[in-house]
This record gives sequence, structure tokens and C-alpha cells, in this order.
Amino acid sequence: MYNIAVAGTGYVGLVAGVCFAEKGNNVTCVDIDEKKVGLMKSGVSPIYEKDLEPLMQKNYKEGRLDYTTDYKQAYKNADFIFIGVGTPEKPDGSANLSYVATVARQIAESVEKDCIVVVKSTVPVGTNDKVEKLINEFLKKDVRIDVASNPEFLSQGTAVKDTLQASRIVIGTENEYTAEMMRRLYEPFGLPMVFVKRRSAEMIKYASNDFLALKISYMNDLANLCELVGADIQDVAEGMKYDERIGSKFLNAGIGYGGSCFPKDTSALSYLANYYGYELATVQAAIDVNKRQKTVLYRKAARNVITFEGLKVAVLGLTFKPGTDDLREAPSIDNIRLLLKDKANIYAYDPIGAENYKKLFPDSNINYVASPEEALEQANICFIFTEWEQIKSVKPDTYKQLMMKPLVYDGRNIYSPQEMKKAGVEYYSVGR
Repeated sequence: MYNIAVAGTGYVGLVAGVCFAEKGNNVTCVDIDEKKVGLMKSGVSPIYEKDLEPLMQKNYKEGRLDYTTDYKQAYKNADFIFIGVGTPEKPDGSANLSYVATVARQIAESVEKDCIVVVKSTVPVGTNDKVEKLINEFLKKDVRIDVASNPEFLSQGTAVKDTLQASRIVIGTENEYTAEMMRRLYEPFGLPMVFVKRRSAEMIKYASNDFLALKISYMNDLANLCELVGADIQDVAEGMKYDERIGSKFLNAGIGYGGSCFPKDTSALSYLANYYGYELATVQAAIDVNKRQKTVLYRKAARNVITFEGLKVAVLGLTFKPGTDDLREAPSIDNIRLLLKDKANIYAYDPIGAENYKKLFPDSNINYVASPEEALEQANICFIFTEWEQIKSVKPDTYKQLMMKPLVYDGRNIYSPQEMKKAGVEYYSVGR
């Protein structure tokens, strides 16, 4: 087994570190936040992620997993150092690599033995080359440092499962030695491995995420056309999914994608193409469609109610998808900003995301409630932005019984239009 250090304790770094410890390695996760480190040592995850805390507690108790702010101690004798820090989007759409660069320099100044530095963060093509160059420029000891690309393909809400039961492990290297060492590291996972050059590995990550974003935007664009011609997008998706060339996943129409990956990665790949004088027209189209789609139901509602001022608006679901407390690029944000501007009285429910939302809208008059029913009580209109089970379990009759006027705009197509009509609910969804 190996000594592994992981820089960064967000979704990428923390999940990777915990899963490597679960496979028997000695892992130290590094973060600059002492409070966060203390929290993790106590067995509490700083992110809401299914199955993560039990594995954190188990491996910490058994001595395979630790957390620290002392990067020098963590890096100096590591066999592998994983870089899992954030690469947030800049205003121009490019990826901010400052955190990656900082960690690379810290590694160069700290390592005391040969090791492999593995870039797990999502980075533009060519970044691994830059990391290798930077490390060698600042290297203090006479040691060998090899750099490998190992992008992650996890989904928030299922990140642990997606790591331990991944569809494939993509490894980008420039020599046989590094490839063999990475193969040995991942051998206990028993998963398919794809070995390519570093730049190809970097591109695989963007190509995969952007392809999924394309599927979502295509279905959303098609859904808008379905409404105009009288077709049902769910029926269309049902007929499409049996074609094995298309598959059944990412065919659900709604109010667009959000989260930490798709918006950032589509922008980054589009920026990269433009940098080289090329336009990825398909990716740019996905970005444009998604931007419009986020507020499609707000625009419908605005035409119906004329004004939101003084209305009680129930908002069900705040996070960008169920199973996570992440609000990054959540469609609810765009809609709530518009509703606040229109002076609506917002009553919002989310089983996990409310605390993060309070930080995002610290001075707003959003009322956070403990149940969907409390949000719906005497409401004039309801928007559904996230398909949490707690929201999906609300019966159609409940909207009729609790709301002042049962007017529902469903951004996730949770309900059957026929059932809602039967219950006496004025119901609007996407593509139906």
C-alpha cells in the first residue's frame, strides 16, 4: 500500500482521499482551513454527500486517514500526491488555475523523495505539462517527480459510489514507469483502466461532461418545440431511449443543468477552442440553450399573473439537483433573483440547501420553511426547481387543498398533467 497526500477537500479531493484509504492506503488530506480540518477529524463531512461520513469515520478510526493544514509534512514522504483543488470559472469563461499552481509550488518546495503528482482537478488541455514544468523549476531536492492526469467522473450525490464503482479509470502519462505505478495504485479497485497521453486524458474529461451537457440542452430545446407542436417530450424520450446509440440517461427535459461541472466545463472548452481560433458551435449552442432554459417557467408565469408583487410564491427545491447541498449554477438562483426583483413574498423549502442559500442571499426576505406543505399554505403560485423525494411525494390534491390558487410551474416534470388536472390544479411543466 502507498502513502498518499491529497490537496483539497472538496468533492474531488475528499472523496478520492477517503476511497483510497478504504482500499488500504495511508492517506493525508490537506486543506488550508483549520476549522474545516478539525471538523473532518471529528468525523463530520464539510459537504453533503451520501455514504461519505461513515467511510471517513471508519478509516480515520483505523488510522489510514488523516487531515492536516501542514502541507510540508504531508507531501515530503508521499508516494503519490493528488491535486484536487478547485478550478473555478473566470469571467471570460476560462478556468482559474491559481489554486493548482499554488499546490504545485508547495509540492516542489516540500517533497523529499521520488513521487508521482496526479492532477485530478478538471483542468484545460496542457495544464499537466505546465504543472510538471513549474514543479521542476521550484524543486528543492534532487528527486524524481512524474506528473499524471487522472480526471474524475463523479456525480454529486453519488460521488462515493462513482469512485469505488467507476465505469472506467482514465490515466494520462508520458512514460511507462508512471503508467505502471498508476496501474498498481488502482489495481485494488478492480475497474477498467484507460491509459492515454496526458493531453488526451485532460480532453476526455471535458469531452465527456460537455457531451452530457449537449444531451440535456438538446432535450430541453426539443421540449420547447414539443409544446408548440403538441407533442409530449416524455413520450419522445421514451421512444428514443431504446436506441442503444442514444441510451436512456440524460433525456429528461427540465429547466437546465447546474452544479460545479457542466456550466464551468462547457465554458472552459468553448474558451479553449476560441483561444486556438476555433469555434465549438455545438458546445456554444448548449451553453446558450441552458441559459435561456433556466427561466423558461418564470417567463411563462409572468405572462399569466401579470405581476408577482405581493403574491405568496412557494419555491420547492433550491439545490441544483437532489442529493447534494451544492447551489452552484442552480436554476433556482436565477428565478429567485427575478422574483425578489418583482417583490414577491417567497416561501422556500429544501431539505438540505436552505443554510447555504441564506449565505447566498443574506439580506433578502426569503422565508425558509420546514416542509413543502408549509410553503404551499395559502400560496398564490408554486415553482418546483429540484426533484427531491420529499417534494415528489406531495400529492396533487395537496396543492388544491393548501394553495390560495392551485397554480403550479414544475421545472422537473414530476407530475402527470392528467393527474394534476384531475385534482383541479392549473399545471405547467416543460415540453408537455
